[in-house]
Amino acid sequence: MSSNPQAGRDGAARDAGAAEEVDPALRLFTLALRSRLTVAVAESLTGGRVAAAVTAVPGASAVLRGSVTAYATDLKARVLGVDAGLLDRVGAVDGEVARQMAEGVRKLCGADVGIATTGVAGPSEQDGKAVGTVYVAVVGPDPEDAEVAYERFAGDRGEIQRAATRLALASAVAHLTSWAAG
Repeated sequence: MSSNPQAGRDGAARDAGAAEEVDPALRLFTLALRSRLTVAVAESLTGGRVAAAVTAVPGASAVLRGSVTAYATDLKARVLGVDAGLLDRVGAVDGEVARQMAEGVRKLCGADVGIATTGVAGPSEQDGKAVGTVYVAVVGPDPEDAEVAYERFAGDRGEIQRAATRLALASAVAHLTSWAAG
């Protein structure tokens, strides 16, 4: 037992944040399973939180092919195939970068759907982009059928990462729902 009462509260807050992310992850899992689609995730500012939320769902291996945390800008190009010239021109925090990350991880992992996050969690701006700037992309088998979401979240680093994770999961759920309907 911890002699620091704050440690218990911090742990409970982390657990509550993780529980918030499981419900949309469960919806993503259910939709992907019903549609017989596999998913791969590329993450930057979320640092593996999206994949962790999906793997918290029992049976996740039926839909999640894999994930890549490409935190360093050069890895976005070398591992995920993001255009290096684009990265030089706009930096790592950009909607087209997110789209290329999603397409790259989809191909790398042999998945039907790629999900990607990039943004600025803080505490300071990056490449002229403000703290809280987040781009999420979802790409399916047809690269032309991609969605990129942009949000600007307030909060500290952890709050921004959690909000970006929820946005990624919600965007993927919305995209899969529209495919199933369409």
